[in-house]
Amino acid sequence: MAHQRCSGGRVSTNRYEEDMAVTGLLAPRLAYFAAVARHEHVTRAAHELGVPQSTLSRAMVRLEQDLGVALFARRGRTVALTTAGRTFLASAEKALAEIARAAGSVQQDADPAHGKVAFGFLHTLGPETVPGLIRAFRADHPGVRFSLVQNYGEAMLERLRAGELDLCLTSPLPDAPDLVARRLDEQRLRLVVPDDHRLAGRKRIRLAEAAEEVFVTLEPGYGLRRITDDLCAEAGFAPRVAFEGEEAETLRGLVAAGLGVALLPPPAVPRPGVVELTVTAPRAVREIGVAWLDGHPDTPPVAQFKRFLLSRRGRLIPEWHAPVQEPAAGPSATAPASAPAAEPGPAAESK
Repeated sequence: MAHQRCSGGRVSTNRYEEDMAVTGLLAPRLAYFAAVARHEHVTRAAHELGVPQSTLSRAMVRLEQDLGVALFARRGRTVALTTAGRTFLASAEKALAEIARAAGSVQQDADPAHGKVAFGFLHTLGPETVPGLIRAFRADHPGVRFSLVQNYGEAMLERLRAGELDLCLTSPLPDAPDLVARRLDEQRLRLVVPDDHRLAGRKRIRLAEAAEEVFVTLEPGYGLRRITDDLCAEAGFAPRVAFEGEEAETLRGLVAAGLGVALLPPPAVPRPGVVELTVTAPRAVREIGVAWLDGHPDTPPVAQFKRFLLSRRGRLIPEWHAPVQEPAAGPSATAPASAPAAEPGPAAESK
């Protein structure tokens, strides 16, 4: 290997590249140096490391040459650290300890029984879907740990590309050459209106009937916003957007306050002040799938969880039923004739 030294005390124009070059020279020799310093004897250190004594001796000479300082005072077969050697040893031992900790961490994360999965998902899947999935998975893999990230679709895909996530549940499914996506389920979207709205007495609606309504939506860039825009376009209109937000339940609160209507997935817990209407045309659903980085090797726990998710095709999203309205208070338990009937669940709607 060719070794270049800076001359004339000039500072490199690219200090980062210079530092990395020095690190690349020093890093392989740190363990050798620490062993020699610990034994103060090259032969015993070579025996511990399992390398020839001549190889170890040459490595220490080259290390001193690269640093430009003497690390050892040689006394026959033994060596003693110089002042510079003791200073260097303290930092070398810290560096080797950090490397050992890093190695232990990645090995632990890859352990089949106790490893870690970095898993991303949409905010709307957080209250019910994801906790149920993890509970079911951990029934057979109780030691696997999760690092959970909630975000909108595009942000999670960028974190996949950056290596910060192993898998993510997203919608709509990405169509990109560097990603793999598999459809797992679909979720029906409903038109959410205030409970005193002119449409609140309805159970079903064609989306075109809401063309004159003011909408509250997620911000551009969110998958649900794109789906909302596409469904409205299919129904023949562009939505008039009054408010944009970042979270579906916030939008549901804006609807309850009478500030607009929204196309949203069902809530985990029914929200008072709103009515959720089934959209009969166009077909208002969003596909939900799992995505990962193409060609990215899986650790055993990630591979196990990926197989589990793929086994849940068609069973990912819990079935949702609209709440049954309470009968009016009074002498009779019979609801008034004008009260709207409870919306049937998804199974009944598909008949």
